[in-house]
Amino acid sequence: MQSNQTHIDDVQFFRATSPRSIPISDATHRISEISFVITRIRLASGVIGESYLLSFHYSPHAIAGALEDIRGMALGCDASRPGAFIRAYEREAEYFGHAGIHRWACGSINVAMWDAWGKTVGQPVWKLLGACNEGVPLYGSGGWLTYSIEELLDEVTRYVQRGFRAVKVKVGSADPEADIERLTKVREAVGAHVNVMMDANQGLDYSRALALAEAVRPLRITWFEEPLNHTDFDGYEQLRRRAGISIAMGEREFDTVALRELVRRNALDFWQPDLLRLGSVEAWRSAAAFAETCHIPVLPHYYKEYDVPLLMTIPNALGAESFDWIDELITHPIRMEGGFAYPNEGPGWGFCFKDEFLHPLA
Repeated sequence: MQSNQTHIDDVQFFRATSPRSIPISDATHRISEISFVITRIRLASGVIGESYLLSFHYSPHAIAGALEDIRGMALGCDASRPGAFIRAYEREAEYFGHAGIHRWACGSINVAMWDAWGKTVGQPVWKLLGACNEGVPLYGSGGWLTYSIEELLDEVTRYVQRGFRAVKVKVGSADPEADIERLTKVREAVGAHVNVMMDANQGLDYSRALALAEAVRPLRITWFEEPLNHTDFDGYEQLRRRAGISIAMGEREFDTVALRELVRRNALDFWQPDLLRLGSVEAWRSAAAFAETCHIPVLPHYYKEYDVPLLMTIPNALGAESFDWIDELITHPIRMEGGFAYPNEGPGWGFCFKDEFLHPLA
């Protein structure tokens, strides 16, 4: 195949909303809709590559603007050289900064390039990178603060009935006793054999986080996720030491600074990279490799359709977060059996978005 056949000759952006979209809240966010931005690139060969980012309702004009800016840079780039595109884009984006919306835009093109390259050579991304695992454990995520107790228990028990061996619940209610009650009822509902985690989404200060961690110690919480602001490294160190609870974080990071600082303080147990925030498959794998050298397991944030294949390729994979928000929007959702997820065998990422759900991004 001539090399120019792998060059990008068209880039399109679309918006889609999950059929499961309902208003939800955690300790720091009120989310009015569960929606996504989809990137679709076409190579000169006709091969299509796709990616998506979880946008919710936030800053639609900023997202659209960043993607429109990156479209011109992506046109003509070789999809077989995604790393070269990253370097070129970082030079262009440096003036306004690499963190933030620029990184999301870069990730959107990068992930689509990997999809297109896998399809070009007829291989799944995880096989291109080299697999070292057979499957990946999944945990059921959700437990939103807007749920009633009945809705919360219905969600976690359905996860367990489907074979999940771990569930995660939001905390950070205005009334701390409500968090304790919710977690207690979840533990009673799922039984002793299912892991229960709690996630504050950075919504607590140190004293409230410590009090909650100590109060729920009898419930054997597997980890406390983002209890504090993600830059409060000293607070994480003190909380882990005093409460004796495992700490998970990483989803808000655009680089590995937090990972480095928390490891230096012995303040982190699980690293949760976000593929789109880090901005590329390459950055995700680099962060996972850094975590491995520090003996930190990897539990990525949200994107199971990409994270399961990527977790197949690293030795410190511990599990993936599971939501069902895009299952109806795509072909070939991730297969789950007995609490484990298995990557698609199709080329690229092994799925594509159905056209009937896509609307051009204004």
